[in-house]
Amino acid sequence: MEEAELVGVQKTLNPVLKAKALDNRLPDPVLGDEWAERVMRRLDPDYDKGRFGTSQMGLVAVIRTKVHDDWARDFLAGHPDAVVLHLGCGLDARVLRIDPPETVDWYDLDYPAVIALRRRLLPARAHCTLLGSSVTELSWLERIPRGRPVLMIAEGMIPYLTEPDVRRLLTTIVDAFPAGQMQFDTVPVWAWRTSRWDPTLRKYDAEFHCGFDDPAKLAGWHRRLEYVEEAPMYGSPLLMAKAPASTRRLYRLLTLLPGLKRSIRIVRFRF
Repeated sequence: MEEAELVGVQKTLNPVLKAKALDNRLPDPVLGDEWAERVMRRLDPDYDKGRFGTSQMGLVAVIRTKVHDDWARDFLAGHPDAVVLHLGCGLDARVLRIDPPETVDWYDLDYPAVIALRRRLLPARAHCTLLGSSVTELSWLERIPRGRPVLMIAEGMIPYLTEPDVRRLLTTIVDAFPAGQMQFDTVPVWAWRTSRWDPTLRKYDAEFHCGFDDPAKLAGWHRRLEYVEEAPMYGSPLLMAKAPASTRRLYRLLTLLPGLKRSIRIVRFRF
């Protein structure tokens, strides 16, 4: 088993990775990420043991990943010379799944401890650079080539930043590149303010630091930024089509609760 010296929010990569690994065991998986299963087995050989070891309740997180993958493929199809900023990458094998052309320069960024673990568990890939840094220390942007379209992917990261840090990150990237796409997910204000009592987040000693009831309004932070669309997560037709029957029934019940169906918003912007 691989030892991981991760702390706080860094540990939240584990349940998402486990969800992808379990998805890969479905007869008709959503993502079909073999790397997730291999890496999860090395991190925890018994991850699928116990009473809830094979539960597919985490499949909703895999739906989120699939949306981000599809949006990224769409953007790169039209911008084969793009620079990709995969922020808060964790142990996600997105660059291996998407397999962009050699004309794309890809940057995976996360805390140094996460990047060190990533080096041990995932193979190196040409035109993919690993950056060990806090995303809010924007000096890492000095290592990124300019003058090309940029794709910023921040899956499962934005709620852990403060609103001023989110604003500074987005506006700095818009100012630094001639054109691009930004895709990320947010939580509403109520989810942010109650996150300190969320049992899953408390397990990993983490909490949210911002929330937006209408993330489309973030386009107002910069004159060049334009809201494009939102994709469903909890109410995703793909989730209902792919999930085992017991999981589908439970999610149908959960989405009847006020606010839960759109408690995570997957959004993209362009500039």
